[in-house]
Amino acid sequence: MSLAPSLALLRWFCYADHISLGDGVNPVLSLHQISKSFQPGVPVLRDISLQVETGTVVCLLGPSGCGKTTLLRLVAGFEEPDAGEIYLIKRLVSRPGLVVPPEQRHVGMVFQDYALFPHMTVSQNIQFGLFRWPTAWRRARLAEMLRLVGLEGMAERYPHELSGGQQQRVALARALAPAPQLLLLDEPFSNLDVHLRQQLREEVQAILVQAGITTILVTHDQEEALSFADTLAVIDQGQVVQYAPPDEVVRRPRTRFVAQFIGLGHFLRGEIHDACITTELGEVPYTSALSLPGNGRQVDLLVRPEHVHLCNTPHGTPVQVVHASFRGTRQLYTLRLPSGSTFCALFPSEVTLRSGEVVRVTWQPANLVVFPRQDTPAIQAD
Repeated sequence: MSLAPSLALLRWFCYADHISLGDGVNPVLSLHQISKSFQPGVPVLRDISLQVETGTVVCLLGPSGCGKTTLLRLVAGFEEPDAGEIYLIKRLVSRPGLVVPPEQRHVGMVFQDYALFPHMTVSQNIQFGLFRWPTAWRRARLAEMLRLVGLEGMAERYPHELSGGQQQRVALARALAPAPQLLLLDEPFSNLDVHLRQQLREEVQAILVQAGITTILVTHDQEEALSFADTLAVIDQGQVVQYAPPDEVVRRPRTRFVAQFIGLGHFLRGEIHDACITTELGEVPYTSALSLPGNGRQVDLLVRPEHVHLCNTPHGTPVQVVHASFRGTRQLYTLRLPSGSTFCALFPSEVTLRSGEVVRVTWQPANLVVFPRQDTPAIQAD
């Protein structure tokens, strides 16, 4: 009889306390009105409620200090909420006065600095969470993890003998080895150079798809979030202000913060008329699907850099070039309107404009995002 265990048996052994593994219908993670403060009167997280579905990748995105890592640590069990409840596969694991320890949550975590044990080999690091498993099963799982992360032949090396990318893959393999219900990634690519970050991000994506594991990623990198996640949780000052697929967050931001934080958006003043909104960049038509207030109302419109185009006709709006920034195949220009308002535009790299030069542009928004002048929520299409 073969001693090599099947993945199903490995998972059964790992979850010998008979916690449900999920059926694809129930969410893996449920947060209900989670709040957390470290100082009285200074909330870090406020009334956060969301669900993470089986097999999806959710990205917690926001600026430094918004509460992303604190939320991840609450899910992992390293912190206790001041209010609210956390459920993993319908099992209550956190509420004020009750915290199931991290080692009993069946959650894997990859830290920003990887947190590998320097005195242990790659093999020992990966098997660290498998101490309850029979020897043959640990050996089989180690071989499986080494293949999964592409580190065959490196089992006896120590962390200091590995590159940053290899250390990251060891940390990922260690987190995945016990077959967790949920994987948490805390800015796992931030310590890598730009080229390696992109390469490793693609590798990790492929590994997660192959493993089929539900994942929460913390990052402040928009490109990383937009390319990695199935769902974005955009956090502003401790609150989830939008929870939606990346394309919806980009096309239909719910608040001014989301609109400005995602995609270098700038606001342009406009005035509503019967069938159009007049702006410094010309008239913008709108349909009845966009529920706008009456004529003469002042609004703000979101201008995305990719929707601004150079124009060689008198119909374009004259703008002055303020600054240029090379972005690979394109140039990002900061442009100033006659009123003094500035916005950004992305032009092909072969377009060369000098600072102080006056050019004409047109604006053709793919999706019209309109905000009342004083209110926070966007005006959305019905």
